[in-house]
Amino acid sequence: MIPLKNDTLIRALLRQPTAYTPVWLMRQAGRYLPEYNQTRARAGNFLALCKSPALATEVTLQPLDRYRLDAAILFSDILTIPDAMGLGLYFADGEGPRFERPTRDAASIGKLVAPDPLGELKYVIDAVAEIRRALGGRVPLIGFAGSPYTLACYMVEGGASDDFRTIKTMLYREPALLHRILEVNAQAVAAYLNAQIGAGVQAVMLFDTWGGNLSHDAYREFSLAYLARVLGEVKREHDGVRVPRIVFTKGGGLWLEAIAGCGCDCVGVDWTVNLADARQRVGERVSLQGNLDPAVLFSTPQVIREQTGKVLASFGPGPGHVFNLGHGISQFTPPDHVSALVAAVHELSRAHHEGR
Repeated sequence: MIPLKNDTLIRALLRQPTAYTPVWLMRQAGRYLPEYNQTRARAGNFLALCKSPALATEVTLQPLDRYRLDAAILFSDILTIPDAMGLGLYFADGEGPRFERPTRDAASIGKLVAPDPLGELKYVIDAVAEIRRALGGRVPLIGFAGSPYTLACYMVEGGASDDFRTIKTMLYREPALLHRILEVNAQAVAAYLNAQIGAGVQAVMLFDTWGGNLSHDAYREFSLAYLARVLGEVKREHDGVRVPRIVFTKGGGLWLEAIAGCGCDCVGVDWTVNLADARQRVGERVSLQGNLDPAVLFSTPQVIREQTGKVLASFGPGPGHVFNLGHGISQFTPPDHVSALVAAVHELSRAHHEGR
């Protein structure tokens, strides 16, 4: 494999000294970029784009050709796993992801089987290998998966939900059924991430998008326990090189200490969290990723610079910070405002790393 020309992200994730704070953006290859929309139109639809390794490679590299980002992230979707389980994923215009066959009863849940990442999900693994070749060592490639609980939310609800009534009814009325889904999902996610690592991703991230909808005790039992189970099975190294692991629970600020102890190297935080407080709470156990409010990118370049400075100052001096948004970038973001953000992070962060 070609050595990395820019390993700043990997070093920051592992709390090693860096010259500046690295930056990448959740959903950085997306609808805010005109070139992405052109490629998606050529593909015909979102799923076709995800399932073409050549086109997934093309859109993964698009933001790197436009901005000086410190990482690429595999272009895919968290719902590839339940799709490979046969639930019938489709995307309705204006409605987001939907499943033709939600799994809500003992019979359907009993039939769930973790898919073979080198079988039903081979198109993702092929995309990883193709992206690594195309990157040529420019920056690290991040792989990812949805958390077991977040995947279960979509699988039981049949799509996005305002109140998560169906899965929470199952959680309190028939918890054993939900645990069965989560056990299969944990097996699937661990195997999927290991296959991505084998194909060349250099860091992995677990998106626990809906973990924050749970009560305090339920989060620990139905989300965090399964995040820990996944990380217990995911490779820590590949070819003798450490593969850092990031966990991001949106709305998870109440549980930072617990998340830091689940086996990850880095805890992603949303924009509701104060980084100085978070750093004090997790100590030296993990690095932190985040956490600019994505809405800041609707303002002006000057405001973006000011708010970026505030986030960097909140984390303070020293290693262990990966700059990111507190959630995915909005499709309505002006592309030039991302240029302002990336430039501000690279320029303003150097003062926090001098002499360290």
